[in-house]
Amino acid sequence: MPISVFVADDHTVVREGLQYLLESQKDIKVIGDAADGRQTVLQAQQLCPDVVVMDIAMPELNGIEATRQIRESCPSTQVVILSMYATTEHIFRALQAGALGYLLKESAAVEVVNAVRAVHDGRRYFCKKIDGIMIDTYIHNRQVSGAKSPLESLSLREREILQLVVEGKSSAEISIILTLSRKTVETYRSRLMQKLGIKDIPGLVKFAILHGLTRPE
Repeated sequence: MPISVFVADDHTVVREGLQYLLESQKDIKVIGDAADGRQTVLQAQQLCPDVVVMDIAMPELNGIEATRQIRESCPSTQVVILSMYATTEHIFRALQAGALGYLLKESAAVEVVNAVRAVHDGRRYFCKKIDGIMIDTYIHNRQVSGAKSPLESLSLREREILQLVVEGKSSAEISIILTLSRKTVETYRSRLMQKLGIKDIPGLVKFAILHGLTRPE
């Protein structure tokens, strides 16, 4: 049986390139793709692929949160994160969400096939530019010190609304996407800003970019 793979990236050219690379391997079959995090979760829940290859900065629901939801609903599905970010904090958050692989986008074309095979076998995979020992040390120090990212103070729903707000969506639009009342959305929005100590939208955008929830335009 070939390894079934789902590809998620908001750039069509990247998705098609990854599909071409993966489909060129006899032991890998791409069974679907999506351009945003929310569709990725929905389709992954239906298809339960062996591996999801996913961009970290996805519209509507970022790759970290999408990974968390996929791993909760489909524990047998492994995730390889594609990212522009090589910081230990981004890698830590990806692993914490349940990802087993982490590739920098610049090296994805060379390493994605090896990454898919590795995580399918249950092995962790970092691209060659990332030092696995350094990451292990960082994770250990974070666990020992108990230090937390500001994002961890937010609930899942608050993180979802934060991303949609910084993407420019109104409370009315968010209420439709998340099937919530407009008043509930505004309550969540007010609460998350209070928790983060941020008073305006530009501040939220800066925070979201810094933590990899959205990419700078």
